[in-house]
Amino acid sequence: MPSGGMLAALYGFHSHDTPRGLLATTCLLVVLNCLSSFQIYSMPVFDSFEAYYTGRTNRPCSAWVRSGFRVFYGFLSLFISVAMPFLSSLAGLLGGLTLPVTFAYPCFMWIRVKKPERFSFSWYLNWGLGLLGTTFSLAFSIGGVWSIINNGMKLKFFKPN
Repeated sequence: MPSGGMLAALYGFHSHDTPRGLLATTCLLVVLNCLSSFQIYSMPVFDSFEAYYTGRTNRPCSAWVRSGFRVFYGFLSLFISVAMPFLSSLAGLLGGLTLPVTFAYPCFMWIRVKKPERFSFSWYLNWGLGLLGTTFSLAFSIGGVWSIINNGMKLKFFKPN
């Protein structure tokens, strides 16, 4: 993957053999995906803000307070991304560390909640998938650390280049 992210890779590898309209549509869809996924994955943070607010004030959040929380979180995310442009070099490591949330924990939670018969097919399947997810997580984390060691990491705050 060249530096610059997914869209830079798209233009770098396919700009000579793909129509410009298709490239523009792809870029638009990537931007829409990022905007919508930010809202979806930020919902637990918004919920935490609202729970803290309702716990302290003993009244429900108004639409203005909810909007303020969302704007505040958006500005905080922007500030962190501008202040620490080197976070993209940590992406492999952070992705490997958070991978069990998607691949391993659901399998182990299913076993814990449903309590299938021991040594049944579903018990083996969920244990196998959970261990496979954990193995992937370890491999990706090791790869992320290897990438940081191999390429180095330049810690420049507020300097994107």
